[in-house]
Parts: sequence; C-alpha cells; structure tokens
Amino acid sequence: MKEIIILGAGMIGRAIAIDLAKRHKVTSCDRDAGALALLKDQTYIRRMILNVSDRKALYSAIQNFDLVISAVPGFLGFNTVKHAIESGKNTVDISFMPEDPVELDVLAKKNNVTVINDCGVAPGLPNYIIGFYNERMKIESFDCMVGGLPKVRVFPFEYKASFSPTDVIEEYLRPARFIENGKVVMKPSMSDAEYIDFEKAGTLEAFNTDGLRSLVRTMSHIPHIKEKTLRYPGHIKLIQALMSAGFFKKDILHIDGFPVVPFDVTSRILFDSWKSDPHEPEFTILKVVLQGVNTDKKRLITYQLYDEYDPVEKLSSMARTTGFTVGATAELILSGKFNEKGVFPPELVGKYNECFEFLMNYLAERNIRFEVKEEM
Repeated sequence: MKEIIILGAGMIGRAIAIDLAKRHKVTSCDRDAGALALLKDQTYIRRMILNVSDRKALYSAIQNFDLVISAVPGFLGFNTVKHAIESGKNTVDISFMPEDPVELDVLAKKNNVTVINDCGVAPGLPNYIIGFYNERMKIESFDCMVGGLPKVRVFPFEYKASFSPTDVIEEYLRPARFIENGKVVMKPSMSDAEYIDFEKAGTLEAFNTDGLRSLVRTMSHIPHIKEKTLRYPGHIKLIQALMSAGFFKKDILHIDGFPVVPFDVTSRILFDSWKSDPHEPEFTILKVVLQGVNTDKKRLITYQLYDEYDPVEKLSSMARTTGFTVGATAELILSGKFNEKGVFPPELVGKYNECFEFLMNYLAERNIRFEVKEEM
C-alpha cells in the first residue's frame, strides 16, 4: 500500500481517488471545499484544502507521498508538475497543459523521477494503442475520434463539459495539427466536419481538434495521423458563431468604464450552461483505426470503446475512462513495471507488452472493454 496525493477533486480527480483508495492510502486536495465535500462519504479518502498556485504550500503538501497525480486545469498543469519534479516525486499528469511537457524532461532526469503525462481517455488510451502497435507493425495511418456527450440532448448546445469548460474552449481555439503525407499540417480547429454513424451513439459530427499532442513528435514517421472530436450535429456551428462574433476574444473591452474580457465572461456563462448533473446519463465513445503492414501483410485494426454512466459508483463514463486510465498508469509506476526516468507520453509506455496488457486488463476489470476487430 502506497501513499498517493491527488491534486484536484473535480469530476476526474474524484474518480481517480475512489479507484486508487481501494488499494492505497489516498489524499485528495482542492482549493474548493465544495469539491472535496463530494468525497465526504468516502471516509477512507483523506481530504485537504490546497491551492496548488501557492508554491510553498504545494511543496509542503506533497513531501511525504510516494506518487503525485495532477488533475488540475490545464493552465496550472506545467508549474504543478514542475514543482512535483523539483520535490523528487514520481508524477502522473492529466492537466493537458498547453505547454509541451517534454520541456521538463531534463529536470525529471536530474531529479531521478518518472513522469507520465496526458494519460486520460484521449489523449491517453489512443497513445497507448499506437505505441503498442508501432513496435509490432509498420503503421501507415492512424485515425482517432473521441467524444463525451449527454444522452439527453438539451437545446442549444446539446453538450455538457466533462472537464474544465475553459479547457474545452481552448480546444476549440487552438489550431489542429495532424500529419498528412509525412508532413505536419495545421488547420483551424473545427474544420473538416463530417457526419459519422455509430451503432450505439447514432449520428455524430466529427471535426478537427489539436488532440494529437506528443504523437506529432514521437510518431512523426507515420505518414498519416489524425484526431477528431465528436459532438452532436449542430453544436460546432454554435461555437463558430460565438467565435466569429468575438465572444472568445481575450482583449480587454471597456464597457461603461468597466474592463471586461469576453473570453472570461463567455467561459463563466458556458460553465453554467454546460454544467452536468452528477447523475446525468451520458456516454463516452472512442474509435481508433490503424492501418499498416506486418510481415508483408496488410492489417486493419479497429479499437472501439463505448461506456456509460455507472449508477452503482455514481461515476460518469468520462470520469471512469479517464480516471481508471490514470489509475492503471499510477500502478505501472508504483509497481515498477515502468521505471524509466524522465517525462513520457503514454505511447512510450504502451510500447512495452507488459505495460499495455496491464492497462487493458485493469480497464476490463472495471468493465471498460474495447471492441477490437482486425482484418488482414
């Protein structure tokens, strides 16, 4: 049994805490007492008020733990992980920081620690998958589509944020990078929209987002790599309308003498509009398609995952698929199955058979199962 501290008690952070506390001593931290109060029935989880922006308080809080898990919003991610590394703590991060985590690699090696970042549902699970198959075949193309959506479609957005609304908006604003014909290509986010039919989810709209992250660097030898986000048809037109009208601008406007940042106001409004009921029926869908060659034979491999809200543990599918992926990743470090030093995206962990099989078994034990199809 190890001592684990989880920074962030939001929807994902709570799921991680509930999962890992079944086997380890877990402390959940957040600056919001209300978020921590949602764990009050989990008496075996210790709770601590902590503002990770307070460097001194953060250093003090993490000193006696075997592992740090950072589940803070993206804008706090880089410095939070940096401080954990400086404290000599192995770390798992799902902040999806806008900075490149590889910038911390030298510092992690210097402090003899292991950091695995971006290990959620996506990025995360697709990275593990491509990392595994990259060692076993020549991949020619990799396509990923992912989305988390409410089962009941409510006007106008037909969407509920499964993580920080600010991070969702940033996903809509950042240009999308993908690899086409062996070259990195950039297009506006929300471009190349198309309708995709899914057996359980119905017709969804797929569009470009900047979700490849580390794969653009680590898998640059693969000729074609693309990631798209899934929403109900019509959602993205509303977002594009808001963007065109200036609701996401970050420049200060002066209205009747008061300084106003449109992005901040819009984020606050959408936070209320996109806030989901903790027990609201929803689902997460993920589809990964790899094409390539192995021993001169063509291979087409499809991984598809569909998961819904768990009424027993009262966890959303996004919390489950993300949180349990984090739990598996944490166990890989704690058990010593992965002990290389530095900063690693999941594809550089999933390339090892033992690590990949452990992850898939860990998820299956929690009723998160991929439907895997292969054609030669």
